[in-house]
Amino acid sequence: MRVRIIEPTAKKQIQKKRVCAYARVSTDQDKQGESLENQMTYYENLISSNPEYEYVGVFADRGITGTKDNRPEFQRMLNLCREGKIDLIITKSISRFARNTVVVLQTVRELKDIGVEVRFEKENIQTLSGDGELMLTVLSSFAQEESKSVSDNMKWRYRKKFENGELVLNTQRFLGYDKDADENLVINPKEAEIVKRIYTEYLAGDGSFKIAKRLESEGVPTVTGSRWNESSILDILKNEKYKGDVKLQKTYRDNHINKRKKRNHGEVDSFYIENNHSPIVTKEVWEQVQLEMKKRAEAKGNFQGSTKGQNRYPLTGKLFCAKCGSPLRRRTWNSKHACRKIVWQCSNYIENGKEACPGTTIEDSVIASVNIQGPTVVEEVMKNGKKHYRYSSQGQPDKPRRAQKAPEKADGRVLPRVNRPIRTVIKL
Repeated sequence: MRVRIIEPTAKKQIQKKRVCAYARVSTDQDKQGESLENQMTYYENLISSNPEYEYVGVFADRGITGTKDNRPEFQRMLNLCREGKIDLIITKSISRFARNTVVVLQTVRELKDIGVEVRFEKENIQTLSGDGELMLTVLSSFAQEESKSVSDNMKWRYRKKFENGELVLNTQRFLGYDKDADENLVINPKEAEIVKRIYTEYLAGDGSFKIAKRLESEGVPTVTGSRWNESSILDILKNEKYKGDVKLQKTYRDNHINKRKKRNHGEVDSFYIENNHSPIVTKEVWEQVQLEMKKRAEAKGNFQGSTKGQNRYPLTGKLFCAKCGSPLRRRTWNSKHACRKIVWQCSNYIENGKEACPGTTIEDSVIASVNIQGPTVVEEVMKNGKKHYRYSSQGQPDKPRRAQKAPEKADGRVLPRVNRPIRTVIKL
């Protein structure tokens, strides 16, 4: 018997690697934007021209720091890797991939476990090679230290500017002022009238919520185009710039990794500049407002050392509106009059008006007589023309309807300094 071998006529198909690239720039400046576009074009041509590669795409994050891993395109790329759709990631350098050593190593190890390789062109590292991780550990540490050095240098530059009395202010979100050609704060007459009105109405006895509601109902524009709310009014009333002074470095960033902004309570130097620009209100009026704010806060038990924000009322966080599910908030009505009354009212109604919720209101004296032990829904019921209440203590209600997102603060655009008389810079 004779056996003849028939050779296959079809050629064996070579399995192509599914390849993508990752690029990143840390700012939105035109120069860096152009650099990012060039990187994307380069990688697309590099991958598409290789017959062994199958082009998946270029993932690029613009204006996002490499010390964080919550970059949208970076995360989208990782998700595709986890779904088995990418075999190789090409990136320019470790610092473009991430400046945080922990992020680099954790990500690379996860990708290595699922068979995805990362190739760093500048350092000539391939993570699936034998010495890849050792090299990566050393070099990514250098990248993180470089990031820290850049952050420290920037902080130093700003500190020197502050010491010299130079302003570094947000000029887009500050009501009442504009900038002139020399970067000085100059009064915007139309906006300044709104600021004066807020100070006047507050000293006349109106609260921040009432002032915000009135401005909103009259269609008075905020500097950012958002809605007026209590916090925006309070920010305007507290801002020392309206009396012609400036306090610099009210906030700081705790470290170069998470870059969280924190309120400066003495952790770093702050600088106070007196008579920096023309005031909108007099120093006397500004001081009167601060005293009035303190007086009202103390009357409500809201002062340093109080338990505000820590459920200082037994029913805080336990009462919910039957109409929308939002928590009820404790309020004082007619605080300066004999008919003073304490009530619990729907927070959604307070913040967003009856369009958001018709509201639920119950007097504190009424709810105090009810044995409330846990989350309780308060429902208003009309019987024979009188209001009665029904309570449901069957656990917390369905997910509350969220009040509309708090608008951005109208304490808007800061602006320059103008005709400054005598400037005194005080280091605090």
